Amino acid sequence: MLYFIAERIGKNMNGTLLAFLFSVGAVTLAEMGDKTQLLAMAFATKYKAHKVLTGVFIATVFNHAIAVAAGNLITRISGAEAWIQGIASLSFIFFGLWTIRGDRLEGEENRKSRFGAVMTVTIAFFIAELGDKTQLATIALAAKFPQSPIGILMGTTAGMLIADAIGIAVGVVMCKRIPEKTIKLVSAGAFAVFGLIGLYQVGVDKLQMALPQVAAILAVITAITAAAAYYIIKNANEAENPAVAEYCRLRTKNDPSPDKG
Repeated sequence: MLYFIAERIGKNMNGTLLAFLFSVGAVTLAEMGDKTQLLAMAFATKYKAHKVLTGVFIATVFNHAIAVAAGNLITRISGAEAWIQGIASLSFIFFGLWTIRGDRLEGEENRKSRFGAVMTVTIAFFIAELGDKTQLATIALAAKFPQSPIGILMGTTAGMLIADAIGIAVGVVMCKRIPEKTIKLVSAGAFAVFGLIGLYQVGVDKLQMALPQVAAILAVITAITAAAAYYIIKNANEAENPAVAEYCRLRTKNDPSPDKG
């Protein structure tokens, strides 16, 4: 009896750890170059970095808790597991294309609040994250790992903090240009791979399709994805973060050091 309980706990822990690690990686990739990362960087030019990250943490916990609950609720639809897993896998490919397209700030960094730096960041970040790529990715992750909602919430929150801390450190503190194009392409490629693997699993394990059929479907989806990615790259306008650019311009101008980095 004790062995059975220990075995069940071990399986649940492994599932939660897998969900956590997968979520950390997926959301870190999704957040690089995302609107909310740009927002965190813009706020870091006005407030201390630890206050910005505190606001990001609070907003993310509440926002992604809603997303995890929504994703978990979707999986409870009777008889629709294969379709849900398939849609979740396709959504990863869509997020990859969204990553290539990039985001722009639309005045969220100018949001005013009389409650101080942390609450200002929390409110602005929570609103900006509604319907954003990382929130939708969290819903998809919760649908993919329905047995590990806590692992998903912890992982997506950690991923947001990691990506935003990198953005603040490199873009604001060091005033270095983040290699956005490279990061976007790597992130998009990773999302596409996640999505294709998920679709393979759905086709073979859930729908019991023959391997040649699954391979043909994946080949078509890969070709469509590649064509869409090429079109987006060809017509893309690089997103900018004016607040950070202006901050770094003034800092560089006023820096007496001969080495501006």
